[in-house]
Amino acid sequence: MKSQGFTLIELMIVVAIISFLAVLAVPHLFHYKAKAYQAEVAMNLASLHTAQQAYFAQHGKYTTVLNGENGLNWKPAGYQGGGGGENFYYTYGFNVPGAQEGVHYFTGKLQAPKESLGQTFANNTNFAAGAAADVTGNKKIDVWQVSENRKIENVVKGVD
Repeated sequence: MKSQGFTLIELMIVVAIISFLAVLAVPHLFHYKAKAYQAEVAMNLASLHTAQQAYFAQHGKYTTVLNGENGLNWKPAGYQGGGGGENFYYTYGFNVPGAQEGVHYFTGKLQAPKESLGQTFANNTNFAAGAAADVTGNKKIDVWQVSENRKIENVVKGVD
């Protein structure tokens, strides 16, 4: 009588091969996940640019007030007060003196501080708004900016 099945050694070899393939694949998956987060940045910064252009058309100047009185009335979709419970990953807005959460900037799920937004500003003729996050978890902040001419640029590369 011939027994049909696998020996323990055969099963261990299969598990070892699967583990080896997983070790090779996982770093690439994290890279693609980070790239997906960057797609969020392009969408939100383009939206912020459009809101700034509408504000400029009405007031003749740009503003650092994203949400609230005399502001753009712009915030990332699903904003709930900032932090780990958000549906977006990057921190968006302006790092200006006296900046307030929910007014000048919005903290995303990855909780990058507003200081990581870099040199952001708005005046009568120009603006530079930022987005920042540690999307790879390696303590290297990925920083993006959009300007009045809709140039969306990765100013500090946090994703290899």
